[in-house]
Amino acid sequence: MSLLPSASINTIARHEGETVTLAGWVANRTEKGKLIFIRLRDGTGVIQCVVFKRNVSDETFAAAQRLTLESACRITGSVRADARAPGGFELDVSDVEVVQVAAEYPITPKEHGVEFLMAHRHLWVRSAKQHALLRLRAEVIAAAQEWLNAQGFIRFDTPILTPVAAEGTSNLFATEYFDLGRAFLAQTGQLYVEAGMMSFGKVYTFGPTFRAEKSKTRRHLTEFWMIEPEVAFAGHEENLVLQEQFVSAIVQRCLERCAAELQILERDTTSLERCLPPFPRITYDDAIDLIARRHTDVEGCSPIPWGEDLGAPHETLIASQYDRPVFVERFPTAAKAFYMEPDPQRPEVALCADLLAPEGYGEIIGGSQRIHDADLLEQRIREHGLNVDDYQWYLDLRRYGSVPHSGFGMGIERCTAWIAGTHHIRETIAFPRMLYRMYP
Repeated sequence: MSLLPSASINTIARHEGETVTLAGWVANRTEKGKLIFIRLRDGTGVIQCVVFKRNVSDETFAAAQRLTLESACRITGSVRADARAPGGFELDVSDVEVVQVAAEYPITPKEHGVEFLMAHRHLWVRSAKQHALLRLRAEVIAAAQEWLNAQGFIRFDTPILTPVAAEGTSNLFATEYFDLGRAFLAQTGQLYVEAGMMSFGKVYTFGPTFRAEKSKTRRHLTEFWMIEPEVAFAGHEENLVLQEQFVSAIVQRCLERCAAELQILERDTTSLERCLPPFPRITYDDAIDLIARRHTDVEGCSPIPWGEDLGAPHETLIASQYDRPVFVERFPTAAKAFYMEPDPQRPEVALCADLLAPEGYGEIIGGSQRIHDADLLEQRIREHGLNVDDYQWYLDLRRYGSVPHSGFGMGIERCTAWIAGTHHIRETIAFPRMLYRMYP
């Protein structure tokens, strides 16, 4: 006999009136005399299974009685429509096969502290809200890749172990690499994906990235996932248009395909529905002026001198002025990475932008036009105190067929947190790595 179930809960409507076998785990069990109600989840959904003593064998009823929270089982029964049931269907049970009786489950309906839940993250991911968050994350990833693929982009995988820093040396994780010295966990795949861009024209890389920042804010992880497109012959303006189309497509697809998950998360989708191009744009200069005038509107927000990067309270204030994501563009070159193209009309600012999500979720995308002149790039590498010899391969990209080009990186967890409306980014990845968390 096959171990595979004959149906899944998310497609149960196709089997109305039929006898099917479902396989899953007990989300809840209630016994009322001759009736046992089992809420079964199989990863695709939840269904109520009704065990009526007079309709089953004594062995089957006893098996149902043995089931504890999170026990694994296979349940066979007839699919019956019931408007009162979750999902509109119930299973009239004819047989219960116990696969494993779970020990007393540590996560109960009572209130648990965050530390307890994070220590039991391997189990917490089974709960309804965490399940919905991670399913939404999967949809964000699928939507992002499929949209780029449809636009003619090629996935170009880049290394996780790198010999040099891509965005400064202060937040790198280092490890010894055999006899070749130190290697670093990648902060970004961007430098390497530019090599792919010079081969294919339009590429993206997708994978984990690492920042050794000693930050404890709700927006930071030490290990997170980024998707990073890069386009040849694209300037700053084309880059912004690509970003707003990209983000809008992801949001609209999540609204369409993850309505059930968003409902479980109690997400008010009004602001998401407005996420349509064009997105508003303000300059860094305008942002500094806004902060100076309105900083008292947001707790922890204070004026900053020209040249400093924006902090979380500043981003919250700026985004609160708009009903959809907003670009802040043309940051000071001193505050940004060495590879960003200076504005030819005003070299002290770069042709770059951060895309800020509404509702206090902050930066979800950072992008720029890249320096395509080898001499200027070398000068910027030196100004950042980096060893030019380490970047000869990167400079080669400017020596052999260099073209203007642009790209950006979107953090999957930040984007998911915003779409889900969840408070902390740690819940948007299966096993978050943070300053004081590396277990499980």
